[in-house]
Amino acid sequence: MVQPVADPLTAEELLQLLRRRWQASYDVQLVVRRGRLYFQVMWAYLEQQSFPLDAEGYRAKLEEVVSTLNGIGAGPLVRDWLSSTGDKPRLGKAMTLALEWPEGRSSEFVL
Repeated sequence: MVQPVADPLTAEELLQLLRRRWQASYDVQLVVRRGRLYFQVMWAYLEQQSFPLDAEGYRAKLEEVVSTLNGIGAGPLVRDWLSSTGDKPRLGKAMTLALEWPEGRSSEFVL
């Protein structure tokens, strides 16, 4: 039996997942450490007065992160993780999801 391919993640869907889960537009980022790639949900969020991005900059960042996630096939994994995690971002402690690189193509997606 052939498994259906999940739809790519969109920036709007990522934003809705964050808001539905925690009622805030948390910052997200991709981080490479020791040759491993991680998706992180940070503790800062758009609605904070001290958040360094405006709504347009935040949206552009989400688009960039989602593009990379979909490029490596991790969009569905991130979608499922955000929908099911019981954790919450806390000051000074990001939530982290380890991702798999596409075979031999790591340099294509993250500098």
